[in-house]
Amino acid sequence: MKNTNRVMQSYGRCCASPGFFDDFYTTFLASSPAVREKFAQSDMAAQKHLLRAGILNLVLFARGMPDTKLRALGKSHSREGFDIHPQLYDIWLESLLLTIRQHDPELQQQDQLAWTEVLGKGIDIIKSYY
Repeated sequence: MKNTNRVMQSYGRCCASPGFFDDFYTTFLASSPAVREKFAQSDMAAQKHLLRAGILNLVLFARGMPDTKLRALGKSHSREGFDIHPQLYDIWLESLLLTIRQHDPELQQQDQLAWTEVLGKGIDIIKSYY
C-alpha cells in the first residue's frame, strides 16, 4: 500500500474519533511556551478547521497536487507574516503523531513512518519560506 493511502486511512480513523482535534491542540499547546504564545489570540474553533484542511493539503501534495497552497501557507507563516519559526513545525508534527497514536486504534509502526514521510515533504516547502 502506498504511504499516502496509509495516511489517508489513518487520518480518516482519526477524524472519526471524538476529540481528535481538541486533543491535538491540547498536546501542541502544552509542548512549548512559543507555541502557546503564537496561539494566544487565536480562534481555536477556526484553527481546528484550518488544521483539518492543512493536513489534507499536505497529503494531497504528496499525492501529486501542485504545491500552490503550501507555498501560500509558507508565505503567510514566514518572518514577514505570522513569523512561525521552522522549529515549531517539528513540534507540530511530534504533537500530531502523539495525537494520532491516541486516536487511531489500528495504527501500526509502518503507518507512523508513512505519516512522517508524507507530511514531511510539504512541511519542508512551508519551512523554506521562513
